Amino acid sequence: MTSVVTAAGVSVTLRGDAVEETETVLQRLISDGVPGALAAKNASLWGPDAVAEAGGRLGWLDLADTSRPLVGPLNELAAEYRAEGLDHVVLAGMGGSSLAPEVITGTAGVELTVLDTTDPHQVGRVVADRLERTVVVVASKSGGTIETDAHRRLFEQAFRDAGITGDALKRRFVVVTDPGSPLENTARQAGYHVVLADPDVGGRYSALSAFGLVPSALAGADTGRLLDEAAELSPALRQPYDNPGLALGAAIGAAGARGHDKLLLADAGSGLRGFGDWAEQLIAESTGKEGKGVLPVVLEGVDAPGFAPSPDARGAVLGSYDASAITVRGPLGAQFLLWEYATAVAGRVLGVNPFDQPNVQESKDNTGALLKAAEEQGSAAPAAGAPDLVAGAVEVHAGGALEAGTLSGALDELLALVPARGYLAVMAYLDRTGRDAGAADLRGLLATRAERLRGRQGTAHVTFGWGPRFLHSTGQYHKGGPQNGVFLQLTGEVEQDVPVPGRPYTFGTLQLAQAVGDLRALRSRGRPAVRIHLRDRAEGLAQLTDALKN
Repeated sequence: MTSVVTAAGVSVTLRGDAVEETETVLQRLISDGVPGALAAKNASLWGPDAVAEAGGRLGWLDLADTSRPLVGPLNELAAEYRAEGLDHVVLAGMGGSSLAPEVITGTAGVELTVLDTTDPHQVGRVVADRLERTVVVVASKSGGTIETDAHRRLFEQAFRDAGITGDALKRRFVVVTDPGSPLENTARQAGYHVVLADPDVGGRYSALSAFGLVPSALAGADTGRLLDEAAELSPALRQPYDNPGLALGAAIGAAGARGHDKLLLADAGSGLRGFGDWAEQLIAESTGKEGKGVLPVVLEGVDAPGFAPSPDARGAVLGSYDASAITVRGPLGAQFLLWEYATAVAGRVLGVNPFDQPNVQESKDNTGALLKAAEEQGSAAPAAGAPDLVAGAVEVHAGGALEAGTLSGALDELLALVPARGYLAVMAYLDRTGRDAGAADLRGLLATRAERLRGRQGTAHVTFGWGPRFLHSTGQYHKGGPQNGVFLQLTGEVEQDVPVPGRPYTFGTLQLAQAVGDLRALRSRGRPAVRIHLRDRAEGLAQLTDALKN
């Protein structure tokens, strides 16, 4: 059985059980008048408790039109920078402020250096790269993001050390933030170029706002085309029928409501580079709360370990693939709007407010407390506790959750903790673009080993996220979603740290405080969470790989 909904070059195809389980939900959404109410920005769609928050978070529905005035000035600014020899664009932003631009520029084939980490090795490498040709886009909706503030401070110091001061220094920064934020005030006092975003758009729904368009345009992407693609789809999203956004949202919500609470995201030739990571943060942070939610599992491809039928998962493929419950095709600008719309609809089906993030702040508060305690004690790093097991270049900090005396045994014991219909989340506070990039391969290795160990007991779904950027996305699901997750955190020894100018800590200290702070937040909720620390990063990753393969 197959159902296909198409409009404006976008198609959503449902197959098999997904058709039947979606149909009833879809008809209910239509009879409830959801498409018309959403087009009218009716904040009561998600219940009375959500009205205050949702009422100020629906501006994304109009971005195809309201962002249009940005295009011309941004193209002119990009041309000016290129004429001045400033052709290396660095984006300092987290979560929704970085993931969409990374997809846009990756898909367009233009260079954008995304700095969404506190790993000192990655940070140090970026700040030393082509500084004389660099423009820094500092993006933060709240204006108080600790990582982005640290990046800004570091680049300001680096430019000054290189003799770039005065008007030349002012020229090197473009700031994107909400009106009235602390960052706006700081930027205007410094004389930086400021672009104000729509305050009625939440960070994870901001792909077509200034947060997505400014860095992408400066890097050379055609942002006008993105808006054109979204604008072509917009009329279909106001209709009850032939509405691909409504169909996709009904499919995701219906699956989650019936216990298929994992959405396996894979690509099959869509050409949209990194789109799964953007969709992951959108869906996970929007739906994972109140013990409910849909967990996206981003896979390396349709042949990757873990992309297989299971009672608790539905497959969703971008591109052309006939063996998946859901297949989605369409141009990038339209896809951004499509998935935002679908996520809002899925939130209604699941009975959650898709615009808040009630469980994100705890890890931030823990990080602040750890940094303050380290400063008061005169310590270079937060207290992380003694390891339960040391094996070569690897330390295992299990908090009493594991008993095995070998690394291989500890990993198997960790996988055994994953409940039926549960998941293992790998959270790597490492250098994602340098020598630690291979840590991402651990996802597939863990999934393969889990399948071998569990046999007929079912698949243990494995997700992978780079810290601290996942704290601004799936971190909400980890703490607010269903209580069926097990967590493996990876940290690594710092060889060459980088101070944060004007702050009493380094990037390495901040990175460890974020890791330990989130670990404490997870454990405080009864989530099994283990930290593996690599005393030597290269050797430690090699040991982990060997332990999982053999």
